[in-house]
Amino acid sequence: MKTAAIVLGGLGLLAATSTAGPAMAADHSPATHASHAAAATWWQPANSGPGNGPGWQWELDHPLRVGNAADMGAGATNAAGAVAANPTVFDIDGIENPASTVTALHNLGDKAICYVEIGSAGNYYSAADEGIPVTYYAQLKAAGDLGAKMAGYPEYYLNVNSPSTVSIVESMIRQQCAAKGFDAVEPDIGDSYTDNNGFGTTEAQNAAYDNTLGTYAHSLGLAWGQKNGDQDPSFAKMQEPVADFLLTEECNYYHTCATVTAPYVAAHKLVLNAEYTDDWGSSRVQDLHKFCSADISGGIDGVLFTSALSGQHHPCQ
Repeated sequence: MKTAAIVLGGLGLLAATSTAGPAMAADHSPATHASHAAAATWWQPANSGPGNGPGWQWELDHPLRVGNAADMGAGATNAAGAVAANPTVFDIDGIENPASTVTALHNLGDKAICYVEIGSAGNYYSAADEGIPVTYYAQLKAAGDLGAKMAGYPEYYLNVNSPSTVSIVESMIRQQCAAKGFDAVEPDIGDSYTDNNGFGTTEAQNAAYDNTLGTYAHSLGLAWGQKNGDQDPSFAKMQEPVADFLLTEECNYYHTCATVTAPYVAAHKLVLNAEYTDDWGSSRVQDLHKFCSADISGGIDGVLFTSALSGQHHPCQ
């Protein structure tokens, strides 16, 4: 699911890749991944301290329109009531957005983060949308890797202990993120051990799965993020050595910022925080004052979004 509050729909754009299938993946052992990562370089976004975040836009509702001011977050009002600098980091759907969009962002000097789901799968896209012979969902279903249905969404949790899950998800990262030229990966549903996923996944198993994928992403030259995990400080500590940044949702609203962000702030890694107007209220700019001072002083790049993630946003800085 793209956020905890939105419902997905529609079809994505044709992907700019053509190879597919779990059989395409090679050796997935940690040692092999580590050797690949040692030879690769990737973006490692730094946390440069209070008030110095890069500015980011999270747009998942539709393919990013680079010429659209709202999609690009231009002219947004920040917590000081001033016009914020334009975002330089864009987190967008990896399947819906083609390589040309990533190239256009790079031509503007911006970074592109590839949103993909790694802990669940829904039958949202056709094979043509994904640019492969058989959809990832169909591959996962055929491999027997789908578990319990996610409450409120037409998605099913994945068996993170299955080698075929790792292989198929790695092929998705390679085909949808690396091949399109993205700079980083935002892995959604990376903490399914907290839900009744049908597999009895433990915290350690889930962290090992996420870290395996993160090391693989590094071998492709991609930065890797941790997504959420706000209620469990040990989960963040297990992932931080591999993850290059953290994206947390509503850690101020749920009073979990100190819990989940501490390992990343201490390591001087970028921390992105999304708060939602649905919970803070409808007076958007005014609502920034309820959490932005804490985010800025804590070295967190906070932004107030609508839950649709359709372009509208108000950054703290």
